[in-house]
Amino acid sequence: MVLVDTNILLDVAENEPAWADWSQQQLERLALTDSLTINPVIYAEFSIGYARIEEVEAVLAVVAMPVAQMPREALFLAGKAFLQYRQRGGSRSGVLPDFLIGAHAAVEGWLLLTRDVARYRSYFPGLQLIAPGLGDR
Repeated sequence: MVLVDTNILLDVAENEPAWADWSQQQLERLALTDSLTINPVIYAEFSIGYARIEEVEAVLAVVAMPVAQMPREALFLAGKAFLQYRQRGGSRSGVLPDFLIGAHAAVEGWLLLTRDVARYRSYFPGLQLIAPGLGDR
């Protein structure tokens, strides 16, 4: 299973000039061998760009991207990782979604397709990432 981070979905949906091709290629490549999914946090972040839930549902249906529920263990781990971030001097309060996403992938033992490597590496060192510059798995 591969958890697809919000930035990957946005790259493709918004045709982001620098990243759309890379993100689309990764989605296509991974879909050949793995199941792709998002979680409620990714769904919420992605939905910001749409006026109606039907639009979000239509986009996700085209890419066959189901929404996996998050286990409590992931929620707990996310809270602990966020606490560690704050104790290390992290001042941004809006980063909790990244910790929820990373913890979900870590607890489930899933791969995470993302372009945001640094925070995931720092707080979830065992998490397997698929990201630019890391090569294919």
